[in-house]
Amino acid sequence: MTKNKFYVVWHGVTPGIYASWTECKAQVNGCEGAIYKGFPTREEAEKAYNSSPYKYIARAEKEAHGQNDKLQMANPPTNRTDTVLPLPLEVHAEALAVDAACSGNPGPMEYRGVYLRTGQVVFHFGPMHGTNNVGEFLAIVHALALLKQKGLDMPIYSDSRNAILWVKHKKCKTKLERTPRTEELYQLIERAEKWLKEHTYTTPILKWETTRWGEVPADFGRK
Repeated sequence: MTKNKFYVVWHGVTPGIYASWTECKAQVNGCEGAIYKGFPTREEAEKAYNSSPYKYIARAEKEAHGQNDKLQMANPPTNRTDTVLPLPLEVHAEALAVDAACSGNPGPMEYRGVYLRTGQVVFHFGPMHGTNNVGEFLAIVHALALLKQKGLDMPIYSDSRNAILWVKHKKCKTKLERTPRTEELYQLIERAEKWLKEHTYTTPILKWETTRWGEVPADFGRK
């Protein structure tokens, strides 16, 4: 059995990488919901620290219990009881996550929104000829309009900085050429921009930190 020499603390008193169990224990002992794991090399520890902890935790639990990947990822970690998804502690379960996918750039584009508490897909649009950035923009506006219509106010997570900025400035700054093939998409863009200009909202639009948390839950899994 390989001996662990480095310990990653994703959630604890002070998150980081520690070179002994004694140091690690001081960061997690008595800390509710602490997330940590040992690794044999610093290189592995650094890679893990900069990734979502749940893929490492899921792997360890799968090996220990003989569960398959699909079943494991369908269950939340033991420190989260508010969601069926393996969400990081920093992420609100009472929230929507949005994402887009595009086969080519431009190409067939689609987007969707997922309710993080249940993992349910609450809306899906496409495919339509477009770009990924446009899809990310439309997905956020779709989520905003849906929440407004339902009288709800919860955070929206997106992994696209461009789309978040476009929504903030109420303008989709795509460089996609307007042609007969993209005319229907441009009409949707104009409708979304009009909605942003005519409505106010207090909904937080938050950046999903992919490098720390893994893929956004609305991801189409085509990378």
